Parts: sequence; structure tokens; C-alpha cells
Amino acid sequence: MPGSALTRLRVAITVFFALDGFIFAGWVVRIPAIKEQTGASASTLGLALLGVSAGAVITMMLTGRLCRRYGNHRVTVVCGILLSLSVALPPLTHSALALGAVLLLFGSAYGSINVAFNSAAVDLVRALQRPVMPSFHAAFSLGGMAGAGLGGLVAGHLSPTRHLLGLTVIGLVVTAVAGRTLLRIEPPAPPESLSREESAPRRLDSHTRGLVVTFGLIALCTAYGEGALADWSALHLEQDLHASPGAAAVGYSCFALAMTIGRLTGTRLLERLGRTRTLTIGGTTAAVGMLLGALAPSLWAALLGFVVTGLGLANLFPVAVERAGTLAGPDGVAIASTLGYGGMLLGPPAIGFMADWFSLPAALTSVAVLAATAAVIGLATRHAAEH
Repeated sequence: MPGSALTRLRVAITVFFALDGFIFAGWVVRIPAIKEQTGASASTLGLALLGVSAGAVITMMLTGRLCRRYGNHRVTVVCGILLSLSVALPPLTHSALALGAVLLLFGSAYGSINVAFNSAAVDLVRALQRPVMPSFHAAFSLGGMAGAGLGGLVAGHLSPTRHLLGLTVIGLVVTAVAGRTLLRIEPPAPPESLSREESAPRRLDSHTRGLVVTFGLIALCTAYGEGALADWSALHLEQDLHASPGAAAVGYSCFALAMTIGRLTGTRLLERLGRTRTLTIGGTTAAVGMLLGALAPSLWAALLGFVVTGLGLANLFPVAVERAGTLAGPDGVAIASTLGYGGMLLGPPAIGFMADWFSLPAALTSVAVLAATAAVIGLATRHAAEH
């Protein structure tokens, strides 16, 4: 495949990653308004929000099979359309039950497109023979920042219905434009320089499945930290370090920005260090950063810890998903993504229970423990990670 076609394909896949983050963040910032609209209590809203997670987990494995049958590019485009349409549904509901039902649809589209475009990205990484996977995940992070920023700007001027319907229009237009490239360009063939074993996904036998699950555990450890910091970092800074609400909100922003920067520089880091050292150094860095973030006696030291944690975790998930996809194709991406998403689900409630049993700072050290675990797993799988 000519280099120009690979470049167009890389741009199109990057656009879908950014669109996914943009739409998801746009929905998240309108949750308070939709809570008020549906009259849901905090507990019933929490149950309704599980619809997103349940839909994603249920459909990820199915999407792996669909990608094998119909191709990653077609499934990505179809899921882009479904994601764009389904984000307009939550403001149309007037009860927690109805909200949970439409979020099940939204979560299904969200989980499916994640498997599809990650599988397409794995094919492209193999064809380019460059570790560019972090750049796609950086696009997701940047899209999320843009979606949250836009949502904050329009929240006081547009109703949730108009705002999310606007996201539908944007999503459909972007999908139509970027989707044309995906549908016109066939998935790239592996380079001739690769051996047959290196170029083709393995049969999903017990050994390969075990390796894929191992990389999925790295994704789980990483996503656990992301979910925990998203839900608990502000409360930790406000409650334990007596920060103002505004200063407390900066904590997660520092973490998210550091992750984005880490992913933007991830390709260069992987080319210099290789996958094994990136996993082990990243996990170790995140563990040290989170110990500082959780146990520091001052706000500034805690914020520094969150930044270090974000830089450390940044490239663990992209590397884990890419290796799982290289080993087992879309099925590998689906398994690793499901485990990763499970970690994001597990993090917030696990931190809550541990905070009740011990304290919130002690509970947050579990993020450091799992980051260190990811580093150990990365070292233990060094042969599979590099080949």
C-alpha cells in the first residue's frame, strides 16, 4: 500500500478516536442537568449510569467477531453512526429507568467503536512498523478535553437536548467525512519483511488467550487508576488537604493533561525504550507518583504526584491493547478492552469501600499497587511484548 494511503488512513482513524472522546465527554458534562430532568436520586442515577458500562462490556466481545467477519473499517463507521445517534437520547428521557435503557444503547455503541477502531489501529501499526498506537489514544484524550470544554461553554446557554443533538450532527458529519476514507481504503497488508508468524494474528488457543488476558490485566491496572482519579481525586484534595473546590477540580485536570502529553510523546518513547521498558518504567513511575499524590501533606505536592501518575500511566493501555491485537486480532482487542473497561468500573467503588474501611488516602494507594503490578506483568511478559 502506498505511503499516501497509509497517511490518509492514519488521519481517518485518528479522527474517529478524537470523535469518540469528544462525544463521550460532551455527554458526561450534561449528567447533572439530566439527573435533574429525570428526578433521579443519587443512587438511582448511579444504577442508570451502569447502563453505559453494561452496554460496553456486553458488546465488546461480539464486536470482535463482527470485525473478523465484516472488517474493522466497516464496523468502525457503523458504530460511529450509532454512537452519534445514541448520544441524543438521554435528554429525551424522564425517568431513571428510561435513562438506564438508552444508556445501555449508548454504552453498546461506545464499547463497540472502541474495539473496532483499536483493531483498525493495530493493523495500521503493523503496516507502518512504527509504535504509533499512543498517538491514537492521545487523540481520544484531546477529543475528550475539547468535548468537556465545549460542554462547559454551552451549558449555560443550551439545553441538554439541543447540546447533545448538536453532538449528533457533528458526529454524523465527521463520520461521513472520515468514514469515506475508511471504506475506500482496504485494511493494510502486513509488510513483506515480517515473517508469517509475526504478520498474522495467532489462533486463539489457550496459550495465546493466556497472553492476551495478561496484556488485558495491564489494561485493567491502568484503567483502574484512571477511573479512581476521575471520581476521587477532587474529594481527596478538598477533604484531606483542605483545598478549595476550584483548586480540587484542578487535580484531575493535571492528571488528564499529563496523560495526553505522555501519549503525544509515546511513539518516540516506545522507539527509544521498546515496549517492555515503557511498560515497566511507566508502571513504576505511576506507582511512585500515586504514592506522592495520595500521601503528600500539601496540595502542590499532591498535584505533582497526579502529574507524575498521568505521565506514567499514559502509554500502558495503548501498548497493552496493541499487543493483544497483534497476538489475536480483533478478538484480542476485545478481550483486553473488556478487561480494561472492567478496571475502570472496578476502581471507583473499590476506592469507596476501602475509604470507608481505612481512609481515602490509604485507598488511593491501591492505584499505586496496581500500577506497580502492571510494571511487574510487563517485565514478566517481556518476550511477548517485544516480539
